Amino acid sequence: MIDLHTHSKASDGSLTPAELIALGAKRGLSAMALTDHDTINGLQEAESAAKSLGMGFIPGIELEISMPESVKGEFHLLGLGIKHPGPAFTNAVAVLARGREERNRQILKRMEDLDMEASYDELSALSGGHSIGRPHFAALLVKKRVVRNIEQAFSRYLGKGRPLYLKKPGLDFTLALSIIHESGGLAILAHPMSLYVSWGRLPDLISSLKDQGLDGLEAWHPAARVQECKRLESLAISLGLFVTAGSDYHGEIRPDRKLGITTGGKKIDRAMLDAIPQLAEWV
Repeated sequence: MIDLHTHSKASDGSLTPAELIALGAKRGLSAMALTDHDTINGLQEAESAAKSLGMGFIPGIELEISMPESVKGEFHLLGLGIKHPGPAFTNAVAVLARGREERNRQILKRMEDLDMEASYDELSALSGGHSIGRPHFAALLVKKRVVRNIEQAFSRYLGKGRPLYLKKPGLDFTLALSIIHESGGLAILAHPMSLYVSWGRLPDLISSLKDQGLDGLEAWHPAARVQECKRLESLAISLGLFVTAGSDYHGEIRPDRKLGITTGGKKIDRAMLDAIPQLAEWV
């Protein structure tokens, strides 16, 4: 098994990068990618852990992409095989980090308006000093007994359309493509169903993204149905795009997701990685 979409404590996962790799090895994975949200801070630790365990490791990232207000969903872009992030890459990620911090402070202000006491220091403690995201707000709401569990925190407060939801700022798609490609990586559209674009429009949209430089499609993702994944895989092949799969593992924050497993309990086979020469070279 392999896994091309995972998260650690460097963003919003519950395990350190080294712990994540160790768990992957325990589950029998031969290769993993770490794709934390808008940061590469965990890559060095993960790569070192993978090397010590004899596991193939693919350095990656998951970038937030700006979407028109008319589009209801979210657009995430995986960068896989990040070899040498340059100044443009570093600057773009820093812009995202500043935008994330501003959003977090706005969420804190909304909490205050709802008479919920909270501080940035409390969130930083919960994140271990790493990037703060909605799961950390959820953990804080649980800690303060505003809600019973993480799921309730999202359903009542942090999910889209709820009182504490604020959209993250994103990068322009062409800029994101540029910094991924300049770093030696491949740009993969993450969980395409999250775009919330109808099947009637999706092929043309993805074809347009491919014309701009998109390299592949994460056709297999646990948030989609098996039939949707099969359809996405066929679409990717018809457009000449690489096909990838991931668990989008976050740890205890999303206990339903398992390393090396995607939708329908399907194991992610090493053959998928071998079919992408630019990634196979990492393992």
